[in-house]
Amino acid sequence: MLKFYLKRFAIFATVLTVLVNIYTYTYPSLDPENCSWHCFDNSRLTTLPSDGGLFEKLDYYIRRYSDDVIKTYWTSETASPNDEQRVDDVHMMALGDPQIKGVWHNTPYISRLDTFGNDYYLGHIFKTMKKRLSPSHVVVMGDLFSSQWIPDSEFYNRTRRYVDRLFNRDISLIEEIKESNHVEENENLFVVDWNKWADKFNDDLEGNRENFNFGYKDVKSWSNDEDYLFVNLTGNHDVGYSGDATYQHLTRFSTLFGKDNFWIEYDTETDHPWRLVVLNDLLLEGPALQPEFIEYDWEFLKQLVNQNFTGSTILATHVPFFKEEGLCVDKIEVNYYPEVWEKEPYKANLLRSQNHISENTTNKVFDMIFGNGKPGMVLVGHDHEGCEVIYNKFESNNTWVATKEPLADAKYHLQEITVRSMMGEFYGNTGLVSGHFNETSKEWEWKFTLCPFSIQHVWWFSKVSAIITLLAWSTLVVL
Repeated sequence: MLKFYLKRFAIFATVLTVLVNIYTYTYPSLDPENCSWHCFDNSRLTTLPSDGGLFEKLDYYIRRYSDDVIKTYWTSETASPNDEQRVDDVHMMALGDPQIKGVWHNTPYISRLDTFGNDYYLGHIFKTMKKRLSPSHVVVMGDLFSSQWIPDSEFYNRTRRYVDRLFNRDISLIEEIKESNHVEENENLFVVDWNKWADKFNDDLEGNRENFNFGYKDVKSWSNDEDYLFVNLTGNHDVGYSGDATYQHLTRFSTLFGKDNFWIEYDTETDHPWRLVVLNDLLLEGPALQPEFIEYDWEFLKQLVNQNFTGSTILATHVPFFKEEGLCVDKIEVNYYPEVWEKEPYKANLLRSQNHISENTTNKVFDMIFGNGKPGMVLVGHDHEGCEVIYNKFESNNTWVATKEPLADAKYHLQEITVRSMMGEFYGNTGLVSGHFNETSKEWEWKFTLCPFSIQHVWWFSKVSAIITLLAWSTLVVL
């Protein structure tokens, strides 16, 4: 009798496991329009019958799903330009705020398991979308980690997990960095020499600002072994807000992840130049713990303006720009440390947190970056719910006004995308930015779509059900 019921349970578990794993590994094919690069020619997508019945619609969705699965896994179609397209499209994956947690000696085992699984859940999203789409750029929108209040050694441990488990990248480089950044008594304990970094930083700021080397040209990857450019932004949980950010915070981030401010210009000698601008907007405003960080941020923007760039721009940063309340989920909120702050008296009246850049600073930054009037897009993180707005430029009072729809009387329109978080509670999203150069208008066109996966429990269930199914069939063999 036991064997009879166990066999039926094993069959049921097998069917369930197969179905949930098929979904887990092919979920983008359920919504291929939002989970693919914007084609600017959607002729390959069949049209949903508007007047069809239930079976016609079901047939449409089944055919769309199966066709996309075949195209993704069993054809060798590439994203190369066609005969009439001489400029390659830009294919940029934007991933919002992973915020991976740490494991400490007193962390309960169930929490350790949850953290372990979350790493691979996030990694599954990246691997699935990368294999499907072969992006030219991958940008993580800051808040790589869940807290900036961690020691250097834990910052390194999370970086190693982030590089290995989430993005399946070569860890040899950060291991080499660790070899030259550790305490003498323990070569396994990573620590940065922030005093040395600070001395170099201030020397450059005081008289050698060209040494910051903010600009790059035509960089397609940081390594010859990779076919995409990997960019990590600074978030408040990585380096802190300006009232918290220290030399130690910036030293370890720049040591393991690279510059927090830079630009890359592409195809500047052609009729289709464009650039990626990475800005640490956490250091735009104060009062700051280290006021020189604010000076450094604005020096970056000044050098950017001096480039006199004539092409299109994608700006990637962490904190969203100013907008009236009600357009997005996050309300306008700026907090300062109180005048009497006994825990850390030196932080009195400094900027403690902000979820929007001020209106005045927003106007200045947009004027400096998008002043040439060319099409562009702003990518931000921070607000985990995500949002899309249009900034309308009015020359009469030199302001940028955010609305849900473009205003007809504005001279220029700029779209800001707050990339919804890739964390499980927000359904594991991937933002897709498609850039296409229109040969008729001689302008870049930028489109954004959002591809969600599912809550993390679905990924967990696909693994646990597979284990249970294996145990059920193994038990049947023994019986």
